[in-house]
Amino acid sequence: MADKKEKIHVTASGWGALIIMLCLFSGGFAYFSGSLSFLRFLDLNTLIGSFGTIGNATANFQGANGTGARDGFLFALTLVPGAVLAMGLIEVFTRMGVMNAFQKVFTPILRPLLGIPGVCGLPFVNSLNSSDVSAILTRDYYNRGLITDNERSIFVAYQYPGSAPIGNMIATQAALLPISVVAMGPLILMVILCKLIGANIVRLYLFAINRNKKTAKEA
Repeated sequence: MADKKEKIHVTASGWGALIIMLCLFSGGFAYFSGSLSFLRFLDLNTLIGSFGTIGNATANFQGANGTGARDGFLFALTLVPGAVLAMGLIEVFTRMGVMNAFQKVFTPILRPLLGIPGVCGLPFVNSLNSSDVSAILTRDYYNRGLITDNERSIFVAYQYPGSAPIGNMIATQAALLPISVVAMGPLILMVILCKLIGANIVRLYLFAINRNKKTAKEA
């Protein structure tokens, strides 16, 4: 294990790419206002932007009150710009060596926490504020062989329940805070804790299944 850690070499460009990507995908810069509002350009959703409206209407090309497969198809189209921009940025930063930086920084955190490799650091951080991009990244990592099927299952078990807790909590705080007996911060931490517990239940289940298969094969 020590030899494996020593082989991870991170360049200066890799460290720089890591910092920029954490800023872009964390969602923290989206809520800057006042004199610091110019820093919102460091937020991925700000770079994705929004569709304009048609004429004097208040809705974009998707319209309003749609139903069925047609409305679903138009909704899927709205996800394309964000996914394309995210994957393009990742490809650029990957060539700068950002994956080695993620591996070095996040492996000591994610291995004991969820049993997944450090390369999952980017979707892990992004999943706190968004669900679409982190899901796309997880699928891409699996297709590229960066994570195994079991690691993907554990990671999905973490991402799916309480998806994007920070973004959703902030978006719904006007309705949530009047009925909540605790502040926003503890609520977010509680959701993240439950997500970690659920993912580790899946982790234990997969461990037990794999151990039984190994025992059966040896027998």
